[in-house]
Amino acid sequence: MSRDRLTIECKMTDSREKSFHFTTRMDLLFEEDNVNPTNQTSATPMSNRLTWILLVILVPLLLLLILCVGVIYRKHWKEKNIKFQMQQEQRVEVSLMLSPMELTNQTLIGNDIKEQFLKQVNERYKDLYNAVQPIPYIKDRFYCVDKVFVEGGIEFLDSVTSGGGLGEWKRLETYQDIFHDPQGKSTRRILEGEPGYGKSTVTLQFAYDWCNNIQGSALKDVELLILLRLRHLGGVSSIYRAIKQFILPKDTRLTEADIENILRNSTSVVVILDGFDEYPDQESIPSTDVINIIAKKMFQEYEVVTTTRSSFLPKKYPPLTKRVRLTGFDDHSRRSYIRKAVVGEDEERVREVEQYLEENPILRDLCQVPLLFVIFAHMAHENANFRNLNSATSFFRYMISCFHSHMRNKMEDDNVPKCKLFETDHGELDRVAFEAFSGNAQKIVWEKEVLCEQIGEEFYDQYVRIGILVEEEVIDIIDDPGTLITEHVQYKTEVRFYHKLFCEWYAAHYLADYLQHNPNVDLRAFLQHLDPFDVQYMYRFSCGLNSDSAVKIVSHLKNIEGGDKFAILCILEQTGKADYIKETIRQLCDVGIVISGYDSLLLQRSSMQLLEIAARNDIPIKYVSLSNCLQSVDLFTPAIRTTSGLALTSKIPVKGLAVHLYNRDMTEDEAIDIIQFASMCPSLLQLWYKRCVAPQSFSLGPVLSTLKSRNVKVLWQWANDTSRYILNLQSGRWENENDGSEPAEEVFERALSNLAEWRTGRTEETYRTDVKKGREKLRKRAEERQGNPR
Repeated sequence: MSRDRLTIECKMTDSREKSFHFTTRMDLLFEEDNVNPTNQTSATPMSNRLTWILLVILVPLLLLLILCVGVIYRKHWKEKNIKFQMQQEQRVEVSLMLSPMELTNQTLIGNDIKEQFLKQVNERYKDLYNAVQPIPYIKDRFYCVDKVFVEGGIEFLDSVTSGGGLGEWKRLETYQDIFHDPQGKSTRRILEGEPGYGKSTVTLQFAYDWCNNIQGSALKDVELLILLRLRHLGGVSSIYRAIKQFILPKDTRLTEADIENILRNSTSVVVILDGFDEYPDQESIPSTDVINIIAKKMFQEYEVVTTTRSSFLPKKYPPLTKRVRLTGFDDHSRRSYIRKAVVGEDEERVREVEQYLEENPILRDLCQVPLLFVIFAHMAHENANFRNLNSATSFFRYMISCFHSHMRNKMEDDNVPKCKLFETDHGELDRVAFEAFSGNAQKIVWEKEVLCEQIGEEFYDQYVRIGILVEEEVIDIIDDPGTLITEHVQYKTEVRFYHKLFCEWYAAHYLADYLQHNPNVDLRAFLQHLDPFDVQYMYRFSCGLNSDSAVKIVSHLKNIEGGDKFAILCILEQTGKADYIKETIRQLCDVGIVISGYDSLLLQRSSMQLLEIAARNDIPIKYVSLSNCLQSVDLFTPAIRTTSGLALTSKIPVKGLAVHLYNRDMTEDEAIDIIQFASMCPSLLQLWYKRCVAPQSFSLGPVLSTLKSRNVKVLWQWANDTSRYILNLQSGRWENENDGSEPAEEVFERALSNLAEWRTGRTEETYRTDVKKGREKLRKRAEERQGNPR
């Protein structure tokens, strides 16, 4: 320090001196001015110096103090936050270990969380069941599911009560019996059905019943219903995460731990897993929660219903799982829907729509599929041209044209921008649709960006607006290392066809075009992953779109087991082929037709439609065998109704009728009704009871007299290697075909005992083998008669 210079150094001297090495050094220079203005008072030099010295010292110290306080507060806030998170984790762990009674003794926060959860679940389900669209291209016409839901046929597979073996399908009166019927009671159920048969609609009706606490509903007293669409759950292995992401709103404050805690402490829970056939993670290793739930490795006490196509049952499900199937719309269901959702109580309009179906058997067959009937009923009500269609191809072609016509009409309005229409130019979409079916695993859902890149953004936007493609916003889980926590869960848009049948329509265009331009392709290899009984409409549409391709497809189908009858449906898609169709049907009817309860519903319907076509064209039918598919006999119609809801009427010109009951006993009433039905069939010459125990006698004087006047033979044989008995139409008693002796009572007892023993341990596969052998015998007999072995 000198007279005119002062050096000052400032530094921290408390306990944080080692952490913060802050120092400040400065020189202060002083200058004296001895000259003063005349009127100015002279200031004291020493006072000016002290003022500057204080300012220079205090300002840096104040800055340092502020900095230190900020560091200390930040450190304290971090420690407090870590402690809070640890307390929260401990609280969740403790709550999971507490019993329900202990939980109720906690604060009311748990009840508030549960109420909030139930409210959010209800709101989600309301959005779903209030958004039913019968006609997809009319996007402003939504219905509540309860306003359009009509029950079709529904059955459950009942196990054999005597002797073991495979069960038979029995009718349920209502969809509520899926849960109510004591014979179908189980905690695991599979609801199966073909595409378009209303599996998802039934799940929405259950959601409606639960949300509205409907009196008499099977879910009325259920505390919690969980409904998940499995096509959304790709990459989501946790069921709790799935519930949070696909049922609860985006901004929910509930955590996965909250959801798990709620489920664990609910008094009753029903879980509905919709669309297992569309579930992306069926083969996931390790197994996802969904797979474990179906296999009863999780949620063992909960009621679980899994919906799927009949050809895509889960590989692993408990042996006591109850199987229920939807069989489509019958006349009563169609009539109910027309009244409920289309014309109201206008009986004249109801009869009008029914008459269209009665006059058009092809259309009537299509309208057994609820989805197609619903579209037909609404569109036929508004457009008469829709009623004059005679094939699945023409039906679908006209329906698709209505989609595009609706778009054209909207573009004609004022101030609506015009755009190119892609009604016929859809080659890329055809390829995408075909590839979705032709791989090892079907994949009929795409990411929006991927599909846009393949088919073009303008094309994509148009088909979404029309309603052929449907967008859905889903969760995308990012588990890559280094992913920020804020980016772990993202939303993305997935796209699917309005329904699988629409995907089959566009795939059929690709198949028909490909076969036309590649005549030498190996069809067996090219179509190896395309099961005709799974994508039947793709094959039928292809035949209707291109006659040259149809020849190749029909030839291919005839080399597949059961494909000969399905080939008839494909032939019917072509126009101008009447003579060819008649000749093919004549060949099949000359061999004999077997309708088995273990055939697919498609094969059974194909067989029945073949018989109806034969009847309309006066083609005689040598033999019809109803194998293990007897449901009931309607003597008013008259008709024999099968377990799949089909009807063999007395108008069918059948010469021989055999009724086989492989897996159960025939009741005496059934046997009597069958022989009465036979008396009403004018062309019938033989009636067989096989693999069953017939009544020892019949007291049906007038009926037997009718049969006798027409020389009808009634035979009974309870096994292939046993004696055959013929019914004496005068006495009503059985007689041995060889010596005319009446069978002793022990014959009936032995038949009953042996049949029960024979059924023991038999599986569906052995029954299918028996049916296959029976068909082969019929074919060989026909070849021997024709002298033209295959």
